[in-house]
Amino acid sequence: MPSEKIKRSDVVQTAAPANPVVAGFFPDPSVCRVGDDYYLACSSFEYFPGLPIFHSRDLVHWRQIGNVLDRPSQLVLPQSTNSSGGIYAPTLRHHDGRFHLVVTNVNGGGNLLVTATDPAGPWSEPTMLPGVPGIDPDLAWDEDGVCWCTVAGVGQVRLDLETGKVEGAARRIWSGTPGAKAPEAPHLYHIGGWWYLMIAEGGTERGHGVSIARGPAPDGPFEPCPANPILSHRSTDHPIQNTGHADLVQGPDGSWWMVLLGVRPGGGTPGWHVLGRETFLAPVSWVDDWPVVGELSTELPALPWPLHPTPAEPVRDDFDGAELHPRWVSLRHRPAELCTTSERPGWLTLRASGGSLDDLNVTFVGRRQQHFDCRVRALIDPSEGSGGLAVRLDEQHHYEIETADGAVRVIARIGPLRSVVAQREVPAGPVILGVEPQRRETLHDSRTGPDTVSLGVVEPDGSFTPLATLDGRYLSTEVAGGFTGRVIGVYAAAGTVHFDWFDYEPVER
Repeated sequence: MPSEKIKRSDVVQTAAPANPVVAGFFPDPSVCRVGDDYYLACSSFEYFPGLPIFHSRDLVHWRQIGNVLDRPSQLVLPQSTNSSGGIYAPTLRHHDGRFHLVVTNVNGGGNLLVTATDPAGPWSEPTMLPGVPGIDPDLAWDEDGVCWCTVAGVGQVRLDLETGKVEGAARRIWSGTPGAKAPEAPHLYHIGGWWYLMIAEGGTERGHGVSIARGPAPDGPFEPCPANPILSHRSTDHPIQNTGHADLVQGPDGSWWMVLLGVRPGGGTPGWHVLGRETFLAPVSWVDDWPVVGELSTELPALPWPLHPTPAEPVRDDFDGAELHPRWVSLRHRPAELCTTSERPGWLTLRASGGSLDDLNVTFVGRRQQHFDCRVRALIDPSEGSGGLAVRLDEQHHYEIETADGAVRVIARIGPLRSVVAQREVPAGPVILGVEPQRRETLHDSRTGPDTVSLGVVEPDGSFTPLATLDGRYLSTEVAGGFTGRVIGVYAAAGTVHFDWFDYEPVER
C-alpha cells in the first residue's frame, strides 16, 4: 500500500484573521447576535445537509457547528433538482429565546420556517409557508409582537409563526432604485426611531450592490437613502466584486457591522471566480441616521474587542466517527445504504448509484474548496468497484481522477464535452489520488484563466505525479453559470469503493 513521506494526521490548518471571514462557497450570509455570541447561516443550494451554520465570538473567526437542515424529513430535494436549485437565501434571527430561520426551497415546496433553542441543533421540522410568495424571506418583529415577513420583490406580509399562515395579501412596499434589476435579499430592522429596509439589487453578478430605505413603521412608507447604493464595487477594479446580499449586526459595544457576499475573480477578461460567493465583513457607521459602510478589503478593519481564534481544522479526516463532520456535503440526499463509515470502521464506504459525475444521482461526498492554492489527497480501495477524487462545480463542469482494474484516468467534463485526458496503470490495491489547484502567477494574455488544476497519483515513495494539468476557468461560475462554487470530494462510479482518509491542506505561496 502506498504511503506518504509525511504523516498528516496531526497537522492542523492555521486560521489567520482575513477577509473573507468565511472563505469558499458560503453565500447569502445572515447573522444574529445573542449576548457575546454570533451565529451565521448561508445558502446551500443542491447540497445535503443544507444551510451550514457557524459560531463566532469576534465576527472574524467562524467555526461550523452544524447544518440546519440535516435530516431527510427537513430537506426534500427531488432527484431532478438541478445544480444551483434547492435552498436559497436564509434569514437567521433570535426572538423570545428561540432561533428562527426562514428560507426558500425552490424545488421542494417554497418557503419554510424552522426553529431551535440551540443553533447547533436539533432544529425543528419545517413549518411550510404557502402564503409567503417568492424567495429570500426575512423576519422582523414589531413592539406588539407582530411578525413581518418581507420577500424579494420587495413584498411583505404579516405572518403567524405558529400556523405558518399570513394575514392579508402580500403588498409591495418598495421597488428599490429605479432601473436597477432584481431587488432581493430584503432585511428589515428597527434601529433608533426608524425602520430600515435593506436590499440587494443589480443582480448577483458584477452589478451587485446594497441599497437601503427607511420609514416610520415596518410597512413603510419608505424613503430611499440619498447615497444608494451604500455599497457596490461595480465598474471598479477592486479585487472583491459582486458585493451584495448583506445583513447588519450590532456588537456588544454598540458598533455596527455588515456581513455580505462577494467574489474574488482572477485571470484575464472577464475574470473568473472559482471558489464561489464568499462571506465578507465590513464596518458600518451612522451619519444623519443613515448607515455608511466602511472600506471592504482583504485586510480586516481593527475590531473594538479581542480576537477569539477558533480551533484549527485538522488536515486529515480519518473517517473514524459514526457521523461525518458537518463540512461534508452530498448531492441532494445521503442515503445510509450509499454512504457509511460503519461498514469498514475507519473508512468511508460509498456505493455507486449514478455511473459518473455527469449524473444527477451520483454518490458523491465533498467539502468546499476554500483556498486558491491547496493540496488534496485521498486513499482509495477500488477492489470492489471504481471511483475517485473530483473537483465539482455542477454536472456539466467537473474534473476527476478515477481508478479501477489497476488503472487510473483523468476525466474532464466541460459543458457538452467529456474526455479522458490522461491514463496510466497502477499497482493492484489501494492507491493515493491527488488534486492540486494552483493560482497562475502571471497572465499570458487577456484569456488566461485564474488557476490550474493538477490531477495525479502519489507514488510509493510519497512523490506526486500529475497526470494532467487543466485550466481552472472551466470550473468557474463565469463559464458554468449558477450560484455555487467548487466542491472537492470523493465519489463512486460503479460497485463499492472505500476511502481510508482524505487530506485537505492549504498551500502557502
